Amino acid sequence: MAEKREFDFTIEELGKRNITSPIIMSKERGDQIANYVTDNQFIMLNPTVKLGSQPSLKRSQVLEVAGPREKIFFQPPHVHAGIVSCGGLCPGINDVIRAIVRCLWERYGVHRISGIRYGYKGFLPEYAYEPRELDPDNVDNIHKLGGTYLGSARGGGKEVGKIVDAMEQLNLNMLFTIGGDGTQRGSLEIAEEIERRRLKIAMIGIPKTVDNDFAFIQKSFGFDTAVAKAVDVIASAHMEASSQINGIGLVKLMGRESGFIAAHAALASHEVNFVLIPEVPFNLEGYNGFFHHLEERLRKRKHAVILIAEGALQDQLASGEKDAGGNVKFGDVGTYLRDRIEKHFKAIKTEINLKYIDPSYIIRSAPASPIDSVYCERLGNAAAHAAMAGKTKVVIGLVNNEFVHIPMKAAISHRNHVDPEGSLWRDMLDATHQPALMVNRFEPSGA
Repeated sequence: MAEKREFDFTIEELGKRNITSPIIMSKERGDQIANYVTDNQFIMLNPTVKLGSQPSLKRSQVLEVAGPREKIFFQPPHVHAGIVSCGGLCPGINDVIRAIVRCLWERYGVHRISGIRYGYKGFLPEYAYEPRELDPDNVDNIHKLGGTYLGSARGGGKEVGKIVDAMEQLNLNMLFTIGGDGTQRGSLEIAEEIERRRLKIAMIGIPKTVDNDFAFIQKSFGFDTAVAKAVDVIASAHMEASSQINGIGLVKLMGRESGFIAAHAALASHEVNFVLIPEVPFNLEGYNGFFHHLEERLRKRKHAVILIAEGALQDQLASGEKDAGGNVKFGDVGTYLRDRIEKHFKAIKTEINLKYIDPSYIIRSAPASPIDSVYCERLGNAAAHAAMAGKTKVVIGLVNNEFVHIPMKAAISHRNHVDPEGSLWRDMLDATHQPALMVNRFEPSGA
């Protein structure tokens, strides 16, 4: 499996740091003053140990702790920083933008900060989008809003030469890229072109995926908000289902490749009976298929609530085409399952009352919850500190409750998935009482 591969977590830097940071902190513990972080502070990726067999660790195997350094690479008055948000919406983007701007401006004295409009397309001359000047005043209240203050778009990241040309024309010293897997792949390619041109521009990524599937990262921002919003929707679906004859509440949630939102929402709501995710195969028809177990649920309890992640059943629905961001275009599994359920119960002459809810865009465009807002603030601060220290080709992430620098190459190497044999899925099974597998083992696999 991908998780067993060896990864090099060494962080690249633009050069030697000779400039004393304007942030006044302490180098000693115990004096009640916040401390600088040194490049000798690391954490292990896997905290699990086996007694008597702890190996010695190499630098490449440990993660560098994020935070302000005593010595920095850039002279703050000379810095021109850029911020860009790419891809789909996610709760918390504005919180991250606000945190970066305020940390650079207030803590370092960087007073040239440009917001690139509408993703990477904002760099391309054919779109003619002028950058938006950013300062503490005009970002002061954006965390109260959903969406992104800078606008967003998919695509454009493959135009690496044009993007770096634009960065040179703007005289950028650092670029903060807020986006998902595709965005960070583009960011790495941009960083490699910067390196070929021998430019000194720091590339710092803030990973954005509401699906919570970035490699190595404990939790992506927006995830807690998504779960909280999903629980509200589930409550409505449950009320509709429990008020009808053989009522069924069907809710489609985000999760292209990973069912984390669905699993967590089921645990949080206590009202879900079936969770269908990409990681756990299931049949619809057959003696052990989903429809059989749904029939049993209705016979016993007269209602059911079903969550399905958008990536489920895509082996049957995906067209193979890709969108502007490079993602495979998925079929709508929510309406597909709705129609299949209705067809099945009509065939067996059983009355049902099915209510289907797809809250995806309502969730994605929501403002961040307080927990996410705190997380975004800290991610933005850590990103600003990393850039000022001359770190590059890194994304900021939370690992084992510590903010760390992760090489972009490692972060985009694979995705996190729900482990069907792990504790999260086990607890979800306890909460829903659904079968561990709904697969017809001894019959040809069908729909």
